[in-house]
Amino acid sequence: MQQISRRAALALGAAGATLSVIGWGRDAQATPDAAKAEIAKFTGGKAATEGKISIELPEIAENGNTVPLAISVDAPMTADDHVTDVLVVAEGNPNPGVATFHFTPLSGKADASTRIRLATTQNIVVTAKTSKGAFYTASKLVKVTIGGCGG
Repeated sequence: MQQISRRAALALGAAGATLSVIGWGRDAQATPDAAKAEIAKFTGGKAATEGKISIELPEIAENGNTVPLAISVDAPMTADDHVTDVLVVAEGNPNPGVATFHFTPLSGKADASTRIRLATTQNIVVTAKTSKGAFYTASKLVKVTIGGCGG
């Protein structure tokens, strides 16, 4: 096993501390433009219509590590007309794409629930795609507090 000098150990520690402070060259948070680009990739550039989507999120999340999310899309779910995919995007997370749900007519309903991780106070945008090529969207602001004492 090779010995490492105290000087080399201090240099490695300083380099690690510098990288942790300034980061690895990647933004710590996504921007609304990055979120819009993620949605545009999902929709193929088509405009999404407001409505038909219900989002259940707390207005204030005391712990950003486990934020409950439930979504529901008002759709007939027949063989000819049903929701095929739902994209969840967080505008302030390092990676804006949070989750994608896939549905078929056999799903019966276009409902999903999960827990998501949020880095900071931000908008959550949900976009649904139908089998007919239509897109629907809705958004909700979630305030993330640190230790439950912010707002």
